[in-house]
Amino acid sequence: MVGVKSIPSPAISADDRSHEVDHPSSQVAQFGADQPLRLDCGVDLTPFQIAYQTYGELNADRSNAVLICHALTGDQHVANLHPVTGKPGWWETLVGPGRPLDPSRYFIICSNVIGGCMGSTGPASINPATGKVWGLDFPVITIPDMVRAQAMLIDRLGIDTLFAVVGGSMGGMQVLQWTAAYPRRVYSALAIACATRHSAQNIAFHELGRQAVMADPDWHNGGYADHGIHPHRGLAVARMAAHITYLSDAALHRKFGRRMQDRELPTFSFDADFQVESYLRYQGSSFVERFDANSYLYLTRAMDYFDIAGDHGGVLAKAFAGIQTRFCVVSFTSDWLFPTSESRALVHALNASSARVSFAEIETDRGHDAFLLDVPEFLDISRAFLQSAGKARGLTGKEG
Repeated sequence: MVGVKSIPSPAISADDRSHEVDHPSSQVAQFGADQPLRLDCGVDLTPFQIAYQTYGELNADRSNAVLICHALTGDQHVANLHPVTGKPGWWETLVGPGRPLDPSRYFIICSNVIGGCMGSTGPASINPATGKVWGLDFPVITIPDMVRAQAMLIDRLGIDTLFAVVGGSMGGMQVLQWTAAYPRRVYSALAIACATRHSAQNIAFHELGRQAVMADPDWHNGGYADHGIHPHRGLAVARMAAHITYLSDAALHRKFGRRMQDRELPTFSFDADFQVESYLRYQGSSFVERFDANSYLYLTRAMDYFDIAGDHGGVLAKAFAGIQTRFCVVSFTSDWLFPTSESRALVHALNASSARVSFAEIETDRGHDAFLLDVPEFLDISRAFLQSAGKARGLTGKEG
């Protein structure tokens, strides 16, 4: 008989995960009925809350604030231990003492996006109108919705202008939306491994992941919380498929090749014979420990809808007309999810708008995930851009 091993259930209980949804281990900004969030779908979201972390101190003239925007599966825990997994922050290569974003120099803010599941209001949150989990009753959100919510948080913190907005992938989309929607509030922008719109191929990959989640019998049309379960198998498969797009063929070959996992000969079964199979299964099973399935659906859909040019008559340059923000756009040669051609299109639009922009294509075989890894050239470019912008801004103190 052929042996088959399915993806195991998560080790972390649903109670541990759900506690972070409404009562996060971070700071929270709550907005009542008098401060609704107007969503692109035409719904006013109220009440709602935003969970966030800060690092460093705001200087006297409030000119050193940096907003970090997280990617699809990230959250606000950018440079501290994650309260659910216990793992280090997801961007400690860029944020921390001696790093390009040094808390001794900058006041760093990172919030969980609206629609997320680590403390900001989303489909896993309790709907105050019903007392039950929102599920699919939660309104569909967009990248501009996320940024509007972040702007409300920045207002709450008493900050008028951000020294920098920084992010990669979905975080980079938020960076670009910030500059298009609030150009006078962003002094500098570091947009990494992103695009001004989602490609048909990327939409297709997201649909694959969503269908994997919705095909899980434990999904219950988004109402799995009412059944006390979680569609962990479908979500794990979605994560496995997505994770392949974050890497490159060269990176996979270098890390795994065709090497066997803890054996010399094939088992002639559907077990994880190859190291790469075992790796993907691990990525899938560990992801479901900290992420909500419905949030995955909502956030991938938000990325799919993103199209800055579409919001400006189809002309990308119009989105940045007359902008004074300093830009640094970074791409990676082996990133086929957001290839360099997308970054060049952005740079051309910025040039057409007479914007101040620098561009770097970094040679690496690490794929899309390179921005999260210790890639010295990327870190050097980030440091140099921030230091240059800081001098122009008149920031003083220790160099990051």
